[in-house]
Amino acid sequence: MASPSPPLPVLSTTILLLLLLLPHSAAGAGSGGSPAVNPFTAKAAFIRYWNRKVPNNRPHPAFFVSKLSPLPAAAAASFPSPLPDIRARLPALCSKAALLCPSGETASLEGRAAGAGGPFKGYSNANFTNYGTGGGAGADSFRNYSPDLNIAADSFRRYGRDSSGRDDRFESYEADGNVVTANFTSYAGGATGGSGSFAAYAAETNVPDSTFTNYDAAANGRGRGFASYSQEANHGENGFSGYGKNGNGLRETFTSYGNESNVMTSGFANYGESANGATDTFTGYGVEGNVPENTFRSYGAGGNAGVDTFKKYRDDANVGDDSFASYAKGANGGAAEFQSYGNSANPGSTTFKGYGEGTNPNHHIDFKEYAGENNTFKGYAKTGVDFKEYHNTSSTAAALTVSAEAAASGHRHLKWSPEPGKFFRERELVAGNRMPMPDIRDKMPPRAFLPRDIATKIPFEPNAVSEVFGVPLDTAMGKAVASTVAECQRAPSQGETKRCATSAEDIVDFAVEMLGNDIVVRSTASTAGGGGDIKLGRVTGINGGKVTRSVSCHQSLFPYLVYYCHSVPKVRVYEADIMAVDSDENINHGVAICHLDTSDWSPSHGAFIALGGKPGEVEVCHWIFEGDMTWTVAD
Repeated sequence: MASPSPPLPVLSTTILLLLLLLPHSAAGAGSGGSPAVNPFTAKAAFIRYWNRKVPNNRPHPAFFVSKLSPLPAAAAASFPSPLPDIRARLPALCSKAALLCPSGETASLEGRAAGAGGPFKGYSNANFTNYGTGGGAGADSFRNYSPDLNIAADSFRRYGRDSSGRDDRFESYEADGNVVTANFTSYAGGATGGSGSFAAYAAETNVPDSTFTNYDAAANGRGRGFASYSQEANHGENGFSGYGKNGNGLRETFTSYGNESNVMTSGFANYGESANGATDTFTGYGVEGNVPENTFRSYGAGGNAGVDTFKKYRDDANVGDDSFASYAKGANGGAAEFQSYGNSANPGSTTFKGYGEGTNPNHHIDFKEYAGENNTFKGYAKTGVDFKEYHNTSSTAAALTVSAEAAASGHRHLKWSPEPGKFFRERELVAGNRMPMPDIRDKMPPRAFLPRDIATKIPFEPNAVSEVFGVPLDTAMGKAVASTVAECQRAPSQGETKRCATSAEDIVDFAVEMLGNDIVVRSTASTAGGGGDIKLGRVTGINGGKVTRSVSCHQSLFPYLVYYCHSVPKVRVYEADIMAVDSDENINHGVAICHLDTSDWSPSHGAFIALGGKPGEVEVCHWIFEGDMTWTVAD
């Protein structure tokens, strides 16, 4: 008699276990599928989770799988729960989990004589606290300093204090960086003579944060130039607090400052306070910027014979806000000239509160060819103010005398526009059409998801993230964390359902909740063709080109991957072959989404500047950028 076969339940259990451990569609999935994955990893665990939640046997896209946590199973399973324990193991976690963490303590050059370590060419991440104190004539040059870094942190506190006749130059400083922080507190305090130059400073950076506190305070006869500062930077913040306080004969020039930047904020608090004979020039400041915001609070207060010039300030910018509170308050003989100020492409707002107030009658404030709109003048100096060729359509300024010539030339040519191809109309999505394609590169620093069981141990609030990752809240990264949390906590717009996903599992859960479990996720295949003209090949409407609902997810800046996901109603989603215009070679496969209902969008949205029309009048289409994604019901 033949031997009996093993009991069926044992075989079934073994096969089932093996099937669960193997990632679904891991082999033979084609170019868009995931490669074979070690079953004992956080990545494999997520893929099994995806298969249970979305059981439609579709390949897992490589762009999504590449973002999954690389943590080995043992590292993920043994990770401690209390936040101090997580903080203690942070260096190992950062390297094993591919997170965005500070690089640690920077090298200190404290106590070195000026010039002892320079020139600083190709240098990065250093602490120049108390560097060059009491130094004599000479120069320090920082060239190609901290380029292409993630979370660069440089400290120049009390740099060059009480020095004499010493120059410093910052050229190509922190260029192309991600989340860069620079601290210039009490820099060159009490110094005599010499000059400083910031040329091509923080160009094309993402989320720069520079602090100039008590910079050049009590200095004598120093000159400082900010030329091409934060050019084409994105979402940054610069603070000038107590800058030049109690200084004598200081000359500060801001030329091409923040030009073509995106959502840059600059604060000038107690700038030039009690200074003597200070001269500040803002020429070509914030030109063609997008939503710049500048605050001048107690600027030049108590100063003597200070002269400020704002020439071609915020020209051709989009929206933006300026606030001048207690500007030159209590000063003696203050002079300010606003020439061709506020000639923005799209109206912003400017508030002058307590400007030039005080008992001193020697001020001279001159608004020449001032083209501001939406302005408020409250508590303004009653004398010494001259408005020439002032153009303003707001009700507050209506009582001011405006020359007939200025009133007749009220319309301005609007130059500011988003990058070509960033927004387009649905009718352009046809085979054979030639069109510009924006730069769709993912400009966020590289990071991976945390496994959900680790991400849930870290409270989603700034103080907890600061504690775990050692990110001070007053740095660029700390402010980015706070901004991400605030955006996630914001109430949804009308018709929007939103959720911030702190893990890959959260994204899948939200997409299933909104669209059901038979869904597909898509993103543009690569960045090929971006920044130039392209030609469209075959164009296919998803779900037969019907109006549908999608879930779009956009990266947020955080130490680990966090996505802002929202369910978007009334859209059409398209796939398109992208071809080179000169050879018709297929170079990319794009995904585009068209928003059919724009009635709740802001009238100042860049789409309407680019395409014309108003909210609710036109549909707006855009490509899905690298790093972002959109989910739809499967065809």
